[in-house]
Order: sequence, then C-alpha cells, then structure tokens
Amino acid sequence: GEIVAFNDALEDEPELMNSDPYGDGWIVRMRLEDMSALDGLMDAAAYAAMLGE
Repeated sequence: GEIVAFNDALEDEPELMNSDPYGDGWIVRMRLEDMSALDGLMDAAAYAAMLGE
C-alpha cells in the first residue's frame, strides 16, 4: 500500500488521537493495493468483545 496523507494537526494536538480517534484524530490515510489485507482486522465492537468489555 501507500500512505497518501498524514494528519499534520496531531503535531500540535496529539491528544486528538485519544479524544477523537474516529474524527479529527486520524493518523494516516492509506491506499491499499489489496483490500483483502483488511480481512483479518477487527472493528471497535469486535475488539471490545475480545477484551471482555
């Protein structure tokens, strides 16, 4: 894949990664060559279930 953007706002406000991870706290934007690379990843709900939360 290829990283196509970095979130420059995090340089001045790194706390955005914790306070707004699905909004302004994004870290990078990527372009994947093979979308099947995402097949083994969990969404937030599955991860919370795995942790027993």
